[in-house]
Amino acid sequence: MELKPVGSRLIVKPLEAEEKTAGGIILPETAKEKPQRGEVLAVGPGKLLENGQREEAPVKVGDVVLFTKYGPSEVKVEEGELYILDFSDILAVEK
Repeated sequence: MELKPVGSRLIVKPLEAEEKTAGGIILPETAKEKPQRGEVLAVGPGKLLENGQREEAPVKVGDVVLFTKYGPSEVKVEEGELYILDFSDILAVEK
């Protein structure tokens, strides 16, 4: 299945959360938090502004982003789980 984001949305592949704490304690599956970090797979064209131009995307395909915990919508596809989120859900881009 191929997905194409619309408007000011993007598709992100979540990156797995850490299996251990900083102190070396291994976390069971039930204690792991939902990933808040992922790789951008596709970027929408941006929201149409009042002046007729499109909002510029803050990221590009391949960027690794940090996003809000409850912002993404989860989608299950053959390749696994993907997130669809809005540009405003992005908190930072890793360099």
